[in-house]
Amino acid sequence: MRLRLGIDLDGVVADFNAGWMQLYNAQFDTRLTPDMVTSWDAMLPLTHFESMSEFWRWARNGTGPGLFRHLPLFPDAMPALERLSRNHDIVIITTKPRWANAETFCWIGEHAIPTREVHIIGQKWRVDCDVYLDDGPHNLESLIEKHPDRTVCRFVRPWNEPVPGVVDIDSWDTFEALVENRRH
Repeated sequence: MRLRLGIDLDGVVADFNAGWMQLYNAQFDTRLTPDMVTSWDAMLPLTHFESMSEFWRWARNGTGPGLFRHLPLFPDAMPALERLSRNHDIVIITTKPRWANAETFCWIGEHAIPTREVHIIGQKWRVDCDVYLDDGPHNLESLIEKHPDRTVCRFVRPWNEPVPGVVDIDSWDTFEALVENRRH
């Protein structure tokens, strides 16, 4: 059975923290590393920004390509997505500031993410999928609330905690095994 897999980008496929930290370190001569992130909005305690609005203004980078155009891939993400796409539909479901829409599509194309369907949306639960994979605590809570009959998976990261009813996934290999077991 072919499944619709709702896959988040930032924190799951793209290493958001490594991306913003690389730009921040270069611009402000700091030495931040992704292992320093232990909470959802870690940008505030780790940087000089006083608000998330200030962080996002910086991330936009004026008229040039913003933060989302420069994010590195997590090493195991692409091979797993390519294998999964042979038997399933990869549905990208991501939340971005409006200014990042075009650069998100460019990033997906440049990295040849194997998908034919992309949703940039705040309420991810509105996109119908059989299995969801996300790292955002608020997204996981709303997905399991709105789709208790679906498989909702938390990509375990230092910035998220277990959510009742959500399956914990610690690697792309684990996620692939879960999807293949559900398929049969």
